[in-house]
Amino acid sequence: MMASRTPVTIRQHDFDAMYQFAQTMVDLKGNEAYLERLQSILPETAHIKSPTSSILMGYDFHLTDDGPKLIEINNNAGGLCMEEDQHWLPQVEMAAMPGAIEVRLLSMFAKSWQKIAIMDEAIETQFMRFEMEAYANLLRREGRAVVLVSPEDIEARDEGLFVAGERLDAIYNRHTDFYLDSPEMAHIRHAWLKGTVALNPYPRSYALIGDKARMVDWWRAGLLESCHLDAATIAQIRTIVPETHLLSEMDGDVAWKTRNRWVFKPTAKHGGKGVLMGRSVSRSRFDGFEQETTVAQAFVPASLVEIEGVALKFDVRLYMHGKQLIGMAGRCWQGQVTNFRAAGSGWVSIAVS
Repeated sequence: MMASRTPVTIRQHDFDAMYQFAQTMVDLKGNEAYLERLQSILPETAHIKSPTSSILMGYDFHLTDDGPKLIEINNNAGGLCMEEDQHWLPQVEMAAMPGAIEVRLLSMFAKSWQKIAIMDEAIETQFMRFEMEAYANLLRREGRAVVLVSPEDIEARDEGLFVAGERLDAIYNRHTDFYLDSPEMAHIRHAWLKGTVALNPYPRSYALIGDKARMVDWWRAGLLESCHLDAATIAQIRTIVPETHLLSEMDGDVAWKTRNRWVFKPTAKHGGKGVLMGRSVSRSRFDGFEQETTVAQAFVPASLVEIEGVALKFDVRLYMHGKQLIGMAGRCWQGQVTNFRAAGSGWVSIAVS
């Protein structure tokens, strides 16, 4: 839902910093030294390379007096379509986003993908199903055959994956099992490793920049320096990415005593799930954290914006396909974590000035 039909205006230099950071992340994914450092810890499915950029990588930022701060990189970001009218969120006209948004969206899907499944868990009851239908309709108007499916709707055969007897060229993956580890994704995993289906977004894109463990790596002393990055690039990354550490690598007593400055996040979840503000964590809850899969990230308060007389928290999402900016959106909400339950909350367009 939309919080307002009036765009929220952000500063040009904030946009430039966010956009340049997203470009830097794409370059980092191709940095041979960086890839070499990660090679031994990447899951099996993330070793598979794809010739195409990952569809709709979402870069989420809070805007502060010290510039944008990254909150999360999403591997299959939603939010560009509005449920009320099934229209795409209006976009500002700017050189970084040439042409109509529909054209930019279609450009992400390879021409060879003529039979496409848009896949998510329990597809019939998905909160964002309306948006997946919008993508399906957009692709159908271009002559593609598109179906919306859950993993169990897909049949595995030796030659590939099938839905209703038709072989799939590709899957637009909205499922959040990014590494294809769950039992329900076993046949998708097998086909992906065998190379009998295209999958996008794909595990490698998540592993290289979307996994929250990468934020830990970017703050780990010496890692970025060993990737032959110039000092300005390293400073850019560590300025925009809040200080982040794996809980198992911190002194437990120090982490507890300084908990007010941290947000605790599970590495394997996204979209605010499992996120706990340090100031609200009890000692028993803190002691129950899984040390190897919980990160402590420096707390960055959300931006604030007033819409129709209501003060709301606010963040900005850039939707990227490689280095191409596909769209932008703002999220407005009340409460501790991003949600649209409160009156007046929802998505807004972004203007740049």
